[in-house]
Amino acid sequence: MYVPFARRLPFALVLVPRLNSFRRFASQAGGAPGRYRDGHAPVPYGVSDRRFRGGALGDDREPIRVLRVIARLNVGGPSLHVTYLTEGLEARGYRTTLAAGKISGGEGDMAFVAAGRGIEVEWIPHLQREISPARDMAVVRHLTEVIRRERPHVLHTHTAKAGAVGRLAALACGSARPPVIVHTFHGHVFKNNFDPVRERVFRSIERRLAPVADALVTVSPEVRDELVETGIAPATQFAIVRLGIELSERVGGAAEGGALRADLGLPVDRFTVGWVGRMTAVKQAGDVLVTVRRLRDRGCDTAVIMVGDGPDRDSLERQARELGLDEGVFFVGFQQDVGPWFDAFDTLLLPSRSEGTPVSAIESLAAGKPVVATRVGGVADVVRDGIDGYLVEFGDVQAAADRLAQLAADPELRRRLGTAGRDRVLRRYRVPRLVEDVDRLYRALLAEKGFSVTAGGGPATENRG
Repeated sequence: MYVPFARRLPFALVLVPRLNSFRRFASQAGGAPGRYRDGHAPVPYGVSDRRFRGGALGDDREPIRVLRVIARLNVGGPSLHVTYLTEGLEARGYRTTLAAGKISGGEGDMAFVAAGRGIEVEWIPHLQREISPARDMAVVRHLTEVIRRERPHVLHTHTAKAGAVGRLAALACGSARPPVIVHTFHGHVFKNNFDPVRERVFRSIERRLAPVADALVTVSPEVRDELVETGIAPATQFAIVRLGIELSERVGGAAEGGALRADLGLPVDRFTVGWVGRMTAVKQAGDVLVTVRRLRDRGCDTAVIMVGDGPDRDSLERQARELGLDEGVFFVGFQQDVGPWFDAFDTLLLPSRSEGTPVSAIESLAAGKPVVATRVGGVADVVRDGIDGYLVEFGDVQAAADRLAQLAADPELRRRLGTAGRDRVLRRYRVPRLVEDVDRLYRALLAEKGFSVTAGGGPATENRG
């Protein structure tokens, strides 16, 4: 049932303080606190894990149980992140339950990445991005049931909505609350995403939920700094764990890119700008079209390939026609295999209003293609201005056009920037490094709670504080 936002505000404002009602609600829905759904009482965490079963957590006899919750497995870095973590931690003594909601209409679905790795997903039917009091209560109830059933040592939530309902469910579980709770910010919605009233509401909710987590994780130093500046939590509560991506799977080859250009009728020497993402307001994809129009007006024959789909697609196609871009503009839709498209571009343009860690920029650099992007969120952690691409201020279409014109006129510059970016991202965004960082974080937090855990791998990239 749709609830107008004005009527949702009281719910959002009082949701967090009224935790006792959630405990009563969860108890009625899933049985007595601290009991499985069939009614029998589990042995307490510490007794079960350290005395009766023998050995330490993380060894062959006693895996570390993780409940990982994400709002939806739509196109983007978070979906890849949770999939790679779930798979990678398995070999390190973990057993993970991955829970996710359903994607919204017009979104590309990346559940195939998890399916291709044999990862089963626990679907949470009512978990969605939009605020809906009735559905959100149902999600809390569902997650309390999952927590009681799985008895995770670690609850790790990803993205804003999953972080809110997941932490509320943990609190509602009473004695069955997971010993360690972690939340990852893959970005945030506290600046330039909503009107001021909604931004204040979301900040208020997150500030009240932040102390529930034993650690807050961000995917870049820039995102952490913005959250600290916004007053979400002190810097000492944060850990930085950068994304890890199987770039060998996500990036194609020059031959495939050339074939795609040929299919589109693009000559090999025509400068081609690419964009990859979900067509929503925060991605500001219309600025790509305006930038291309300015390049053409100054005599730079530029084509553009728009890879992706979303609610703004129709308006973007209409904008292209209004700008007179009837030729050389290709809307190719959502592509399950996006890798070859990066090799069809000469450069990637990313004019977003907000980003956590832009996977499209990482993938473009991995393909050896420079990036021109706005200096927002964690973009500067990926793209180094003048080294493997260029950074411009958000909304400065003219600056973006100037940088692209510079790249269009100098193929050797494109090659040099692309090579520098490729060498860096292939080392920096490896999945084994991601898995090791998270493994270290979990084991340290469990040890702080008094659990006996086996030793992990090498030191994490950056620790809290």
